[in-house]
Amino acid sequence: MKYRTLIAFVGAFALAGCGLNSVPTAEENAKAKWADVENYYQRRADLIPNLVATVKAAGAQEKSILVEVTQARASASQVKVSGADLNDPAKVAAYEKAQAGLTLSLQRLQEAYPELKSQGNYATLLDQLEGTENRISTARHDYNEAVQAYNTTIRTFPDAIGAKVFYGAKPLVPFKATTPGADVAPKVNFGNSN
Repeated sequence: MKYRTLIAFVGAFALAGCGLNSVPTAEENAKAKWADVENYYQRRADLIPNLVATVKAAGAQEKSILVEVTQARASASQVKVSGADLNDPAKVAAYEKAQAGLTLSLQRLQEAYPELKSQGNYATLLDQLEGTENRISTARHDYNEAVQAYNTTIRTFPDAIGAKVFYGAKPLVPFKATTPGADVAPKVNFGNSN
């Protein structure tokens, strides 16, 4: 009975020392790190086009308001009334209408001013782009570290024994930029021809 207990204890210790638990733990860690890489790529694919569209829309709205003010200002300056025209009600009315149009446009601009945020939107977009690229870079780095730990585990004694006998473990492949252009971050296009 003593010998069986001793053999069982030695056998359990030998199995524990040959990667029975460390190999799948290291493999699952590497797979989880790869899932993080994919998650951040998906985040970039989902977030960036929506942010670009939002920035473009806000910029277009602001452009519309500023063009309207510029046009009203130009119209108001084209209608002139001289001292001799002050007796002509039609010319005075046209002048007042042009000035009222400018006043209305300026009021709209003033009311909309708190909503004019394109500069802030561009800054937010830049922050999100930088943050997303940093997350992706960190996730790829973490994945490569996990792959290195797993590959080292399955190749070093005593874990190599369990890795081969129990799991038929094969080395994982670290992340490498293999797609043409993968080393270049996506370009942000606001529809400018430049």
